[in-house]
Amino acid sequence: MQIQRKIRLVLKRYPLEESIALLLILLYAPLIVHWYSGWLHKNISIEHEYFSHGLIGLPYAAYLVWNNRNSWRRLPDSSYFEGTFLLLLATLFYLSKLSDLVNFSLPLMLAGICLCLKGMPGLKLQGLPLLFVLLATPNHIPYLIEPYALPLQHFIAEMAGWILVKFGLNVRIEEIYLYVNDRIVEVAPHCAGLKMLFTSLYVSLLLLDWTGVLRSRSRSILFLAGASAISISSNIFRNALLTYLHGTGKETLFAWMHAGWGGDLYSACMLGLLVLLLNGMEKYFPIDDRTIRK
Repeated sequence: MQIQRKIRLVLKRYPLEESIALLLILLYAPLIVHWYSGWLHKNISIEHEYFSHGLIGLPYAAYLVWNNRNSWRRLPDSSYFEGTFLLLLATLFYLSKLSDLVNFSLPLMLAGICLCLKGMPGLKLQGLPLLFVLLATPNHIPYLIEPYALPLQHFIAEMAGWILVKFGLNVRIEEIYLYVNDRIVEVAPHCAGLKMLFTSLYVSLLLLDWTGVLRSRSRSILFLAGASAISISSNIFRNALLTYLHGTGKETLFAWMHAGWGGDLYSACMLGLLVLLLNGMEKYFPIDDRTIRK
């Protein structure tokens, strides 16, 4: 009986917030389930796989919102016209039946709710969770930037070829193509490490917030630069390994590393290096409290 009374008190105190949460679940649960199914089973488009970091990013965003619940309740009720505009825009996006617009309706809807309920202070309070949701929202922007990745593809091909030459293989490089024993490997945009780079930066941002290092601008920039270097270097070695396996006829290992869970294992090890990098920074570059932004 006491538990039921407490539940009634909560519902009486926050009926609007409870109703909004229920509505969001009804509207967006099928969409999020679709995202997770695609990321886990890899039956989603290649461009949408670029956002598979949402597997951990979306739960972390929910965790941040939960931690902010008391601060949220202490904010005075306020509303901005921009919030109503974002809600209308999110509704139009949701009803459009265009995949990218439907996807983007989620962060727009969440931002609009923050502005309508608590105004700009509420939006600022939930800014980081909203950023994690936005950066995990599948869209076709990677497809639009792929043509600009050609210099990166060429650089990776050159470096992977140089590594293989040092190991005694006869390698011929033509633009973004590697030839070993008349077998060809293309450093395609998807293989150029864009996905790995996006994931590395996303996970780096998550780690920076989790450890509190995000409050230090200089250390955050240093860590993000290091994470980018690790991502690009790891992808160079991965392409060199794939070229070696394909060029020497080890097709089973090539398939395992290229399209199997071997590639996922390699990516997980690379992300583990980010944790080691962060620990190393804390050891050799200790935080000076005076440099932390309030």
